[in-house]
Parts: sequence; structure tokens; C-alpha cells
Amino acid sequence: MAERPTRYDLDALPGGALIRQGLADLAAGRQSIATLLIDIARPRLTELGVVPRSAPPAVAEPERELYRRLRAERGDAYARYNSLIRELASFQSALIRAVRSRA
Repeated sequence: MAERPTRYDLDALPGGALIRQGLADLAAGRQSIATLLIDIARPRLTELGVVPRSAPPAVAEPERELYRRLRAERGDAYARYNSLIRELASFQSALIRAVRSRA
């Protein structure tokens, strides 16, 4: 599956580099923290044209899997999880503003 181009410069949005990495991992069939974030936001990202409708979800419960992965790494999993979720929310908000400004 090829990475789907979007009409927005994702790297210009907060958290865009992480989302771009997730799209690349998704296209390559790799499960990563970035693909789990995409799965968490999949309905909205699909609606906004960032994630292809045909892309299969990585796991059934991406929030739990993300936290499990973060716990396996060093550091504070709770703080990192919350930071990633805030980054994802910031990306989605900025993308929605970009979409609305083009409408």
C-alpha cells in the first residue's frame, strides 16, 4: 500500500512529522508508536483525507497497545502517553483549521 498523498503540508502542522512517520510505517506494514496514534485518530484522519479508508487498523485497542509499548520503554509511560495524545490532538485541531480555511 503506498502512502496516500494529502493536499496539506503535514510537516507544517504541529505533530505533522509524527503523523507523516505513521503514514510511512502504515504503508510499509510496520506497527509503531506513530501508527498506533493514527489508529487512535483514524475516524477523523480518514474523514479529513489523511488516512486511506482501505488501510487496515494496526490493533483493535490502539490506546492500550500504545501504553503497553511505552511501559516497555524506559521513562515515564504515563507522561509520554499523555504528551503523545496532546500532540495528536494538536495536530488534529490544526488540520481542521487548515481544512476550514480552504473551504
